[in-house]
Amino acid sequence: MTKVLRILLYFIIFSMPINVKSSTDVYEKLDLFGEVLEKIKKEYVDDVDQSEAIDSAINGVLQSLDPYSAYMSPELFENMQTDTQGKFGGLGIEIGMESGVVKVISPIDDTPAAKAGIKAGDYIVKIGKTQVQGKSLMEAVKLMRGPVGTPIELTIRRKGEKKALIKKVVREIIVVKSVEAKLLKNKIGYLRLKSFNSNSSDQLIKKIDIFENKEKANGYILDLRNNPGGLLTQAINITDFFLDDGEIVSTKGRKIFENRRFFAKKGDKLNGKPLIVMINNGSASASEIVAGALKDHKRAIILGEKTYGKGSVQSIIPLSDGGGMRLTVSKYYLPSGESISEIGVEPDIFVEENGSDFQINTKSDNQLDYALNLLAT
Repeated sequence: MTKVLRILLYFIIFSMPINVKSSTDVYEKLDLFGEVLEKIKKEYVDDVDQSEAIDSAINGVLQSLDPYSAYMSPELFENMQTDTQGKFGGLGIEIGMESGVVKVISPIDDTPAAKAGIKAGDYIVKIGKTQVQGKSLMEAVKLMRGPVGTPIELTIRRKGEKKALIKKVVREIIVVKSVEAKLLKNKIGYLRLKSFNSNSSDQLIKKIDIFENKEKANGYILDLRNNPGGLLTQAINITDFFLDDGEIVSTKGRKIFENRRFFAKKGDKLNGKPLIVMINNGSASASEIVAGALKDHKRAIILGEKTYGKGSVQSIIPLSDGGGMRLTVSKYYLPSGESISEIGVEPDIFVEENGSDFQINTKSDNQLDYALNLLAT
């Protein structure tokens, strides 16, 4: 049995649901797959690289599980490890898969994608001249990467738009700055959290200390709109700033060590001052943990639109071929026991976004204006 076929067997056996009749059925299906592969090799109109065909089959298994599980070739796996250093060349969007098409979870502020007008919920149907349908998530990521300064055209489908939109985006080195802060009218401390990086909580607490000790802020707005998430530890630390006690989030998976509960320590950094959290469809993962926990504990008013609904944890698992796979291993649950996955967090007050550019301008940002007026009352 070839190396790639052994990898495929691993995927098939360990991703099968519990109600498989017997292991014999699995091996019969694998024999069937080998037969199909042989027929393709002998009879298909064009030559087919069997290794690539098996890679596609592996991707098919993983993508049938959920939008976030995917196979990475050795080249893609190496690129992914480079990305985790916090600086990388690209467009600045968090993406997932839906119905075989790339879906934008969120554009990151001040990146080429955001500047080009790409929005959360957009579907990318073509990258350059390549159709996305049938590509894996990692293959789509690879297509979007390229030398810094080079342009790429993305063909977008957007709800409410009859025609496809063409967006020209120039690749850049993406360096994400986590926190933006400003004192607004009536001494309201505005905190915009753009992502959950390794130093996000440190940056945020420094801004809060300035607002508390120097500016004597009367209340706060935590803006999580278009925040695609990041590190779970940062979501827990940041939620802990605003709670005096209680559960923040729990994770549940098949393995015992994946079943965990996280609690707030004593001490609300704002001393109970009013807090509004702003969310939208681009708020995902760690953002949903923060918003959901603060909502469940009635510590903040959640304002805006329903969040994305990415409430799962992915592990990066190295494979023997030098590649790896991204596999969902557990799901997030809010203090109420509700799952975030595919559901999201509903706001307490629904305020539809009017196309804000998130530049701290109440004249062009109706949600921020609403939040400020609410705190004034």
